[in-house]
Amino acid sequence: MTINNLTNLNLSTTPSLLSNHTASDADRDFSDHPSTPIQGLTPRHRQVNSSGSFPPRFVNNHNYHSNKSKQFELMMMRKKLGRDWFLRLKSVGVVLLMGLFFLANWWILTRIQDSGRVNQALKLKFLKANSTTVSIRELVKFGKKRPQKTIYARLLAKAAHALAERHYKIEPRDLWVEPYTVASAWKPCSEERDWEPSDGSTGYIMVSANGGINQQRVAVCNAVAVARLLNATLVIPTFLYSSVWRDVSDIYQEEHFINYLKPDIRIVKELPKELQSLDLEAVGSVVTDADVVKEAKPSFFLKYILPILHVNRVVHFVGFGNRLASDPIPFQLQRLRCRCNFHALQFVPKIQAIGALLLQRMRKNESRSGPLDKYLVGSFAKSKIKGRNAAESRYLALHLRFEIDMVAHSSCEFGGGEEERRELEAYRQIHFPALLELRKSNKIPSPEELRIEGLCPLMPEETVLMLAALGFKRGTHIFLAGAHIYGGKPRLAVLTGLFPNLVTKENLLSPTEIEPFLNFSSQLAALDFIGCTASDDFAMTDSGSQLSSLVSGYRVYYGGGRMPTIRPNKRRIADIFMKNNTIEWSVFENRVRKAVRQTKRVFSRPTGRSVYRYPRCRECMCFSAKSAAN
Repeated sequence: MTINNLTNLNLSTTPSLLSNHTASDADRDFSDHPSTPIQGLTPRHRQVNSSGSFPPRFVNNHNYHSNKSKQFELMMMRKKLGRDWFLRLKSVGVVLLMGLFFLANWWILTRIQDSGRVNQALKLKFLKANSTTVSIRELVKFGKKRPQKTIYARLLAKAAHALAERHYKIEPRDLWVEPYTVASAWKPCSEERDWEPSDGSTGYIMVSANGGINQQRVAVCNAVAVARLLNATLVIPTFLYSSVWRDVSDIYQEEHFINYLKPDIRIVKELPKELQSLDLEAVGSVVTDADVVKEAKPSFFLKYILPILHVNRVVHFVGFGNRLASDPIPFQLQRLRCRCNFHALQFVPKIQAIGALLLQRMRKNESRSGPLDKYLVGSFAKSKIKGRNAAESRYLALHLRFEIDMVAHSSCEFGGGEEERRELEAYRQIHFPALLELRKSNKIPSPEELRIEGLCPLMPEETVLMLAALGFKRGTHIFLAGAHIYGGKPRLAVLTGLFPNLVTKENLLSPTEIEPFLNFSSQLAALDFIGCTASDDFAMTDSGSQLSSLVSGYRVYYGGGRMPTIRPNKRRIADIFMKNNTIEWSVFENRVRKAVRQTKRVFSRPTGRSVYRYPRCRECMCFSAKSAAN
């Protein structure tokens, strides 16, 4: 196309790049320059070549088009290469992120399952032989440390993620408090008396209590009630030495016990000299547990024991475990049992002093006392000084009843396979021969049936999942009571893997501080009792445990409705765990919280249940309707 032809074009139809220029403008610009073709300029600077035509912008010039095409292709190749490199880098980044994610999961799972690697930073000291219900020789033979595989690996991994996400979230509102305000309407009142002192003229009652410190505590208070019932004088009870509880040391303050109960019964430290030489067994004054029916009513003692007192002037109960029924008991006699348990039995100063030290360290050396400290450690309790936020020094106490005696007696299975079955069977042959006879007669349900019915103790894996589901944070400080966990460090590592701030009394006390207690299992158990009872929250895994029962009762009696206790309904919990392979974490959380909350309802003591565990009754506590309304 020539310049002459262009003069007849309608410039309004040209691209916007030329829309502001007339034909004369274009002629003038191009006529002012040499006629040599110049490529790459804008149309405004385009020159006319020697043939009188425009440079090759709109005409089909092969060389020009070829050069431009190469430039364009080069540019596109560069862009494509850039996009390819970006996509490659992006893919590599995604792969790296996924790798880190799976690496984190692997690390969490190895922390949960690996038997050999426990967090070295924790340096947990595991309990000494004398703090358990079995001797160290038995623990060498039974419960050897071996790798533990768990059926809950999937849920444990989900729990780990939930705890990580929960770090900056607020804990559930009722986690550290009683959910029902009516709990504060019950006040202690068993110290009130409405009778004259007993002269104890019928004779003397001696008691040699068996079992651990908690069974002994119940036996002592039952003996107090029987002494009053029979108008007898009580000789300070003693504790039997056994292969399990190798401790006959003083646990409670004798003088306080004698003086506090003086308005109720007469108490002496020993038999009169004229009776000390008497062969009690020969004269028929020794009464064993085989001679007294379990949960005997008061009428039994009046009918069979009172005549022995009249004849021999002395009766010696050996054992006396759970030999007095909870009901029916006269009102004032029931109140005396409460008075003995909650007021008359105070630990000796040696235990109180170390117990106070234990509480102080659990509270991170905070100079504050809890609501129950003065009842547990007496004058060693810290004064109530307002320090930093109390939430920072609160702690959860956990009684994990998973020692070998409990595991073996339950007849359940805990994922250890054939080796575990042989090990527990050998333990039963030594300690529970009667249980083996029952098993042979098929009178005991299968392990699967026992688990479905909620009759198996919670495993550490199940316990830690319950705590995580309830909403406790990973940094929660936990005091672990009890003794050797069956399975050893690998099983305990499940707990410390998710809750690293878990300690025992052996962690909190120096070797010098705990050394005087090491040969006295009941004194060590007393420290556990103090650590659990004074805690801001208490979780039990077996409601049938004497320690858990007494601790929860003490917290109800003195707690003023401010000392929550977690007591899972094991049947409901077992049903939830049956779905561990498919249940989602959010559903698991909701179901566990609902199952636990249902057990926190406030109610009066059911008929036939122990006043030591359920003190909310007219005999032990008084109900204030006004407080309940508020």
